[in-house]
Amino acid sequence: MQLTAEHRQIANTVERFIVNEVNPHVPEWEAAGEFPSHQVFKGMGELGLLGLKYPEAYGGAGLDFSYSAVMAEALAVCTCGGVPMAIGVQTDMATPALARFGSDELRREFLAPTIAGDMVACLGVSEPGGGSDVAALKTTARAEGGDWVINGSKMWITNGLKADWCCLLANTDDGPAHRNKSLIVLPMDAAGITKQKIHKIGMHSSDTAQLFFDNVRVPRRHLVGEEGKGFTYQMMQFQEERLWAAANSVRGFDRIIDLTIAYTRERKAFGRSVLDNQVVHFRLAELRTEVEALRALTWSAIEQYVAGQDVTRLASMAKLKSGRLGREVADSCLQYWGGMGFTADNPVSQMYRDGRLTSIGGGADEVMLGILCKLEGTLPGRG
Repeated sequence: MQLTAEHRQIANTVERFIVNEVNPHVPEWEAAGEFPSHQVFKGMGELGLLGLKYPEAYGGAGLDFSYSAVMAEALAVCTCGGVPMAIGVQTDMATPALARFGSDELRREFLAPTIAGDMVACLGVSEPGGGSDVAALKTTARAEGGDWVINGSKMWITNGLKADWCCLLANTDDGPAHRNKSLIVLPMDAAGITKQKIHKIGMHSSDTAQLFFDNVRVPRRHLVGEEGKGFTYQMMQFQEERLWAAANSVRGFDRIIDLTIAYTRERKAFGRSVLDNQVVHFRLAELRTEVEALRALTWSAIEQYVAGQDVTRLASMAKLKSGRLGREVADSCLQYWGGMGFTADNPVSQMYRDGRLTSIGGGADEVMLGILCKLEGTLPGRG
């Protein structure tokens, strides 16, 4: 895809913000298990970065998804995974359905301040009983008079402890699983919501919560789009989420390979640099080739998506490959750092623990493979 001067300007703005306002604080935020999301998002909102693809009427820039992808790629200059992931939830996971299908009233009340950085958003889809099997969720929202009454729980919710509102997917009737779900804007200060922090092996600076709903009431006007269309809206959102994840990964892989080349060139073992061993420099060359292949796949999918094509197949491939390649890059590079790679504050160990989530969140590897097999016609019993 041919990037414009405007694409490059956005990338440069994102990079400067991350290098100056985020990276110096990463060790502190990782130790605390959270970062000041309202403060960080407000700074990004003032730079116009939180609504690149959203209508200007609500504070957005009115650009296409390729600009969000450029931002996702630029966010990889961050020295941790948790902050970029939280930003991605704000810009490309919790807000797309509201921006596309929400009423003008809802968009002015929730989307506009989210784009401005005055509100933090989260997405409520995954549950304790499963994440990738969206159709199996159990949380309910029953209509009572002018309200929805919500009961159930959500799990692994990024930004969940600090969010001002949640884009919640819930069962609004007892019909078929793919047609009984709706998206509802849920203010997180509503009575009956309990939050519990989840401790993770990585992504430490991103607050992650389990949410419990006990007869939580929200006005029925908080419905996003049409009742019963929530599953469809969520599947549409997944295309952008998966492309975002792939775009966010490639530059981070390059950064770790660069750091590993520099380290192994200086590190001596048995009278020569580690990099001088053919097994090392051949492996790093192979990894770099894989990264370039993923970059080409990802941007081909983005270009086609912007052109209005269905890129479910390519987005699933890119998501699958980014998760698996992330594990491969991190594990291979960590080995070449030796004992230093096993220390907690090493950039390679940071990727090793943070990057593992990519093969789980937003649809596990096995879900991506299932989608691809269905599209290829290779599922059992199919021609």
